[in-house]
Amino acid sequence: MLVSGMGVRVIGKKISPKAVPEPIDRDRQKMQALAAFTARSLGTSTPRPFGAAIVHSQSGKVLLRALNRVAQEHDPTSHAEVRAVRLATRRLRQLPLAGFTLYTTCEPCPMCMSAILWAGLDRVVYSATIEDANRHCNQIRIPATEVASRSDMSCTVSGPLLREECYGLFTHPNMLRAFRSWSTRKRT
Repeated sequence: MLVSGMGVRVIGKKISPKAVPEPIDRDRQKMQALAAFTARSLGTSTPRPFGAAIVHSQSGKVLLRALNRVAQEHDPTSHAEVRAVRLATRRLRQLPLAGFTLYTTCEPCPMCMSAILWAGLDRVVYSATIEDANRHCNQIRIPATEVASRSDMSCTVSGPLLREECYGLFTHPNMLRAFRSWSTRKRT
């Protein structure tokens, strides 16, 4: 994509600057949509505050969204980000996932950030922090930026974005009740 004073040129087409949202506006829109998608689980018998979406970085088209399914699948690696990577690589039948951004309602844990790096995603944008999640459930408290900085692979990490909105997923009354039944709940 080329940006000029006359507008934005996308693969030979000229479009007005207002037609393409600024990156921060696009990030806010995608995170709000992901928060709304994830919030729908709060009204179910299996509420989850962890959601992820993989989006084409240039077009903004959502490839897929996923929720955490650790309890449902009896799989401790079934975090929303890892599930999104698995589903995306199957759907696209390709690695790496260059040209895509992963949005997540919570900062990726070290396992998830490693999967993001191995998948070759361009960017990750997160909302609530690992410390926010750690108030309710056990976490490995290594920031996503630290995992990325210690890697030979490249991925831009941005966040927190809309932190309070997504932290609200953790503090919803149904989610607080559910945390009490989680084997990984925070014990104080």
